[in-house]
Amino acid sequence: MSETPPENPDFDEMTRDIAEVPAVEVIVTVAVNLMSAAAVKLGLSEEGEKYKDLDEARKLITALAGLLDASTTEISSFHAAPLRDGLKSLQLAFREASLVPDDPGHGPGEKYTGPVYG
Repeated sequence: MSETPPENPDFDEMTRDIAEVPAVEVIVTVAVNLMSAAAVKLGLSEEGEKYKDLDEARKLITALAGLLDASTTEISSFHAAPLRDGLKSLQLAFREASLVPDDPGHGPGEKYTGPVYG
C-alpha cells in the first residue's frame, strides 16, 4: 500500500515544526539557499551555461547581502563569517562573468558590503 500525500496539509503540525527551529537556523538556511541559487545563475553548476542568467544572479546576490547585513549581529560571527566569505566569492564571480564589470561599489550587494576587490 503506497502512501499518498494528503490533499489538505496539516498547517497546525507545520506551524509546530517551524516553531521548534531556532531563528539562526532559519536565517542560515535561507542564506545558503540564496547562495546556491546565485551560484547556479552565475553558471557555476555542473550544467554551467545552461542556467546562467546574470540578471537573476544579481538579484539573488543583492538579497543575500541584504540578509547578511541585517542579520550579522543576530547570528554571531561563527555563522556570519563563512556566509560573508561565500557572498564575497559570489560577488567576485559575478564581476568575472560580466562582459562589462560594474565599477567597484556598484556590483550586486555592494551597497551593503562596500566595494569588493579580488
